[in-house]
Order: sequence, then C-alpha cells, then structure tokens
Amino acid sequence: MKNSFGLVLAVVAALVLIGLYSALFTVYQTQQALVLRFGEPVRIIEEPGLNVKIPLVDSVIFVDKRILDLENPSQEVIAADQKRLVVDAFARYRIVNPLRFYQSVGTIEGANSRLATILNSSLRRVLGESSFTQVVRDQREALMGRIRDQVNREAAGFGISVIDVRIRRADLPEANSQAVFQRMQTERQREAAEIRAQGAEAAQTIRARSDRDSTIIVAEANATADKLRGEGEAQRNEIFAQAYTQDRGFFDFYRSMQAYEASMKSGDTRMLLAPDSEFFRFFNNPAAPAAAPGSAPAPAAAAPAPAAPAN
Repeated sequence: MKNSFGLVLAVVAALVLIGLYSALFTVYQTQQALVLRFGEPVRIIEEPGLNVKIPLVDSVIFVDKRILDLENPSQEVIAADQKRLVVDAFARYRIVNPLRFYQSVGTIEGANSRLATILNSSLRRVLGESSFTQVVRDQREALMGRIRDQVNREAAGFGISVIDVRIRRADLPEANSQAVFQRMQTERQREAAEIRAQGAEAAQTIRARSDRDSTIIVAEANATADKLRGEGEAQRNEIFAQAYTQDRGFFDFYRSMQAYEASMKSGDTRMLLAPDSEFFRFFNNPAAPAAAPGSAPAPAAAAPAPAAPAN
C-alpha cells in the first residue's frame, strides 16, 4: 500500500513538472512572441523574459526582432534614356507587428519572397524614370530614398518596416560598357585636342604681342640713344670750340697727340708720309706754331674720334 502511494505521488510530481515545463517559455532579447490559442492570436509579447501559457491549449510563435537583410539578385533595368543597367541592390527591414506579419507572410522566407517582388518592382519603376547619369552619379542617394519609401509603404501591410534600400552596384552590361568606354575615350581625346588648339592660339597671341612690344621698346631705346648721342656730340663740339678759342696752340697739340695715338695704336699700322708733312710737324718742332685756321686741326680729322675729350 505504501509503495503504491509513493508511485502515484511520483507520477503526479512528474505530471506537475511536465505541466510546468509546458506552461513556461522564455522570450529572449532578439525575439518577440505571438501566443495562439487554438490557432487564434491572443497575446503579443515584445519584452524579453519568462512567460506563462496554457499547456496543450496555447502555442507560441517566436518572431525575430533584429534587423534583417534581404539580398536581391542582380537584374537588368532600362533607364529613362533607354540604357540598360545591371543593378545589384539590397534592403534591410525589421518586423514591427508580429501579428500582421504572421497573418500576412507567416515566415521570414515568405517575407523575403514578397519583399523581393516589391523591391524589384520599385527598382524598375524609379530607375525607369531616371537617366543613366542620374542613377550612376547625380541622384543616386535620392533615388535610393524614393525606392525605400515606396517599398516601405507597400510592406507596411506585412507588419514590416523597411529601414534602408541600397544600390550596391549599377553598371552597364559588359558589351555596352566597352562601347561607352570607347565613346568616352573619343570624347576626351576630342576635348584634349580642342584644349591644345586653344592653348596654341593663346601662345601665338602672347608671342605676337611680345614681339610687337619688344620691337617698340627697342625702337624707343634706339631713338633715345640717338637723341642722347646727338646731344653728347653737340656738347663735345661745343667743348672743342671753347677749348679752341681759349688756347689754339695747345688745342692743336692735344688733337695731334690724339691723332697719333689713334693711328698708331695697332701694331700693324703702316703709314707712308713725308717726314716734313704737316701730320708730323710736332715731331720735327715741338714748339711749332698753330696751323692756319683753315687747316687746323688737320691731324685730328685723319684719326678716329676719341671716346671722350680730356679735361
């Protein structure tokens, strides 16, 4: 009798433990739970912790609360300027309404399938209204924002909030890329040739202006030099005239000495003159009188002009 009572007590204890184990469940930080009673939702648990349910009556559906990724396979999209683009995009989303999520798509795989369809449709619609340049360079950020907003509106019915949509790559197909590359290369070569031609024209203009300015400067300098030279010669003649009037004999002697120096300066000078010629009169007679007014200063006229008159 005592053994039978112990066995019953053990069975009851086991049933109680099984019941407690079946009634308790844990919701972790990365989860949210939907409690179903005979298949009908009765409770949503969003906070982590230990929770209780009715064994054999309630069932619990755990839904991921983290940010989920949707990888979209590459696809070809036709832009507004009829250029074909290979677009590789992805989206990130979060389940914000577990009940609506469970009733509409059920699982994450089902959500990914429905979101991929919506994302592809939005990509084609938005990029189809934009040019190739806008997609690749000018308005890429704005276009991704438009795609995200459209996908988010349509995914709201699934209990999903789309956080971000990114275009990872948007390129021309390989065959078109080569043609576009060749065209871009040709355009750059044409621009380079045009710039070189403009540079050569500018250089020619600058060179012609410089030649003209240099010619004008040289002409003005020559004119100034001629003017100064004429003034110097006039001043020299005036000094000569004054010296001649003050001491005619010394002037003749001085000019003759200058003529000797100028005519005999180089070592190969040869002169055939009579010893008693007028040119050598100061050799024969250092105290020779001054030449006649009409002939003086004859020796100086035969010699090159001195660089500057001596004082």
